[in-house]
Amino acid sequence: MAAGYGAGVFTKYPVILASASPRRQQLLKPLVESFRVVPADLDEDALTESDPWATAAGLAIAKARSIARDYPDHLVIGGDTVVAYEDASGWHQLSKPMDTQDAIRILTLLSDRQHVVITGLAVVYPGGEQVTTDHTEVTFRALSTAEIATYVATGEPMDKAGAYAIQGGASGFVSAANGNISAVVGLPVERLEEILSGISAAA
Repeated sequence: MAAGYGAGVFTKYPVILASASPRRQQLLKPLVESFRVVPADLDEDALTESDPWATAAGLAIAKARSIARDYPDHLVIGGDTVVAYEDASGWHQLSKPMDTQDAIRILTLLSDRQHVVITGLAVVYPGGEQVTTDHTEVTFRALSTAEIATYVATGEPMDKAGAYAIQGGASGFVSAANGNISAVVGLPVERLEEILSGISAAA
């Protein structure tokens, strides 16, 4: 019997999400009702490129491939989100904060600044693989020191690239967002639906 029967997309392969992110799991559920979660464990720093789009795509495909090696007859979905801003010296990529002081530093950098949130998406399946990126330009209004400290104290920023959740307590920080909000949350749903539908149609 075919596996991966979901509310939105049918796939002939059993599906694995190579991420422990509850946000990615939540976004995937409307597309694929039945899937396993098998988080990939990689040295992300070693795979960071100077170009943030290359970093997001490279990490996503590396995560998916690392799990697919152990599950060769599954369809494995990998994702990675990179938050970056550009100045005269080039691109600066902001990873998950190391501690509360680092979270404060990151949010202070993003205050009153436009940045880009890039999510890499990779799908590895028997006989093929696909990788793509989606991005959203996000602008924060000017944030006070007290606002930043209060938000960091909630603990929400600590496991998120760029030290914030646009769907959470940082929603009020955003003065403008141009692009796909689901990509900012962690999974470009529309792109994934296109890929899964294409794989299903070709099967």
